[in-house]
Amino acid sequence: MDKERRLIIAGNWKSNKTVAEALDLVSGLKRELATVTEADIVICPPYTALDAVSKAIFDSPLRLGAQNLSDQAYGAFTGEIAPGMLRDLSVRYVILGHSERRQFQSESDALVARKAANAHANNLVPIVCVGETLVEREAGITEKVVGTQVRGSLAGLTVEQVEQTVLAYEPVWAIGTGKTASSAQAQEVHAFIRSVISSLHGEATGRRVRIQYGGSVKPGNARELLGQPDVDGALVGGASLEVRNFADIIKNTLQSPA
Repeated sequence: MDKERRLIIAGNWKSNKTVAEALDLVSGLKRELATVTEADIVICPPYTALDAVSKAIFDSPLRLGAQNLSDQAYGAFTGEIAPGMLRDLSVRYVILGHSERRQFQSESDALVARKAANAHANNLVPIVCVGETLVEREAGITEKVVGTQVRGSLAGLTVEQVEQTVLAYEPVWAIGTGKTASSAQAQEVHAFIRSVISSLHGEATGRRVRIQYGGSVKPGNARELLGQPDVDGALVGGASLEVRNFADIIKNTLQSPA
């Protein structure tokens, strides 16, 4: 990654962990990562555990993220979570447009863009996910698909808001499958995403935006993936559910070369 961009590693717990299990995981992460200051470390529990986890990480380097956000404010939107509710729990980041929500909840780029604008309006940092399916990669349309998602999901944001947005490239074919994009494949798409941002908002903005990689990130491959010049961190799924795996991803990435 570029040293001008601060590394950001986030754990997406998805629909896992009771409150007790979440607190147990947090206890271990606080112990293992107590001295980490070189990167932004974000954990994203399910909604039911946000309050307890928020209190548990108050005196630690860990930062709190949520897994979704409404595109609306308070009101008659049954089942939705308004940004003010997240801010009340000291949530700082929010994952938007994850491939699972795009697939199972039919979330569109336009909806993701509205959610991102709502996040920024309430001082939340959106982590906007983009990525192609295996069929799309094999068809040779990765750049077309990802470029459309980037443009659509950031539509309407100001330059300043885009610079404060974290993008997460998650090839759908590598999420939870054990398959991982090679470091070269990841770098290629990350560089492309940066070029799209630059074409929309100027090269300075393109250089400042942080782009994470997500898709079966593990302790054994994290260092090589995150060592690529345009890869600024990781959005970790299954490996973030275990203290040792998540801590080792972070430690291996930050380890100085021998």
